[in-house]
Formats: sequence, structure tokens, C-alpha cells
Amino acid sequence: MSRLANKTILIIGGTSGIGAELVRQLEAENASVITASRQATANYGGTHLVWDATDATSDLSALLPEKLDGLVYCPGSINLRPFARISDAEFLNDFEINVMGAIRAIRQSINALKKSGNASVVLYSTVAANQGMNFHASVATSKRALEGLSLSLAAEYANSNIRFNVIAPSLTDTPLAAALLSSPEKIEASNKRHPLGRIGQPNDIAGATLFLLSEASSWMTGQVLAVDGGLSSIKSL
Repeated sequence: MSRLANKTILIIGGTSGIGAELVRQLEAENASVITASRQATANYGGTHLVWDATDATSDLSALLPEKLDGLVYCPGSINLRPFARISDAEFLNDFEINVMGAIRAIRQSINALKKSGNASVVLYSTVAANQGMNFHASVATSKRALEGLSLSLAAEYANSNIRFNVIAPSLTDTPLAAALLSSPEKIEASNKRHPLGRIGQPNDIAGATLFLLSEASSWMTGQVLAVDGGLSSIKSL
């Protein structure tokens, strides 16, 4: 039997890209999937809740079941511009999507997660949070803050048996990254930047997420897992 069978997992997002692939993989594992987003997700067997992570007045907790075994926060942004051209409003917007949305999702789910006895929260960062890259000032700032949040909550909720871990991907072929992969030449150049010779696919990140949600990772918390084709750790000669 799957280690995620009969587990109830809440995915914030899930309408496309990594989130949609994660829904597919979780259903294949016979997990009970709940998605929450501003728009209805693709047709699947789970439950969808209408909830806006950027709306501080939107209450998710009243819509949730009594117990949750996992929470995954998928929303993110890719705002790549020279630092001097990023406005205060753009910095704040990226922070709102990447950090404040995750804070609201966790805060409103924490009581249901406590009742699991072995819950897992997975957040998504970026390789650029720990490796300096041109034009990534805004997204790297937000994602580094998200990593700090996860580390702090991992310590705070360890006695409640709620694990907090982060996946830090490199460029992944999703609708969010479409502008960076809009031609065969751009795709090939991006492939060559990665030691393993290719950019990420949604199933790469979703598969790592399944591991962190499952009991196979039950002795892991407070970690940032690099799933980046070797970009953060290997230098090709």
C-alpha cells in the first residue's frame, strides 16, 4: 500500500504546472486531495476550495476538514529585472505572493495539521535564494524569507510532530516560466546551464514533494532540498 494512501493533503494552487502534476501523483497514491485557489482547478476527483492567498480577509480554516496530514504551498512569482528597475510595489507584491500567502495558509491550517500526529508542510523556494544570480533580487529576497520561515516553524512545531521542509528548484518547464522558455534557443541555453543537461520538469519537483509528504521522510524537518539538476552544487569543468 502507498505511504500516502488515505492521507489528506491540502495543496494551495494545483491549477497548473507543479501543483497540477502534484495533484495527479497524489491521486495515483490514493491520497485524499484538497486544492485551494482563486480559480477552479482542472477536473479531478478531489475537493476544490475557492481561496485567495493574497487576501488577508479570506478565511480558509472554516472550509477545511478537522484533520490534515499535509500542506503544500505552490503559488510563486518570477519577476526578473535589474535591481534599480524593481519598484517598491513589485518587491512587496512578490513578498505577498511568496511569503504572506504561505503564512496565511499555514496559520489557517495549523490546528488541522496538529491533529494528524505526523503532518508535513512543503514550501517552494528557488536555487537563486542561495546562489547569487543576476536580476533575481526580488524573488530571491522573498524565497530566502520563506526558507527562514520554514526553519523557524520546524523548530516551533517539532513537538507537535509537524515537519516543515522546503524544495529549492532551478528553472522548471511550467507556465510560470513560459517567457524564459519561449523558443528552442532559450530552452537549449537553459538546458546547457545545468550540469545534468536539462531543465526541470513538473514531475521532478512533484516527486520530491511526495517524498517529503510521505513517512519515508519522517526524520526530516527544517531542510532545504535542492532539486536543481546540480546547478547549486556542481561546476562543470
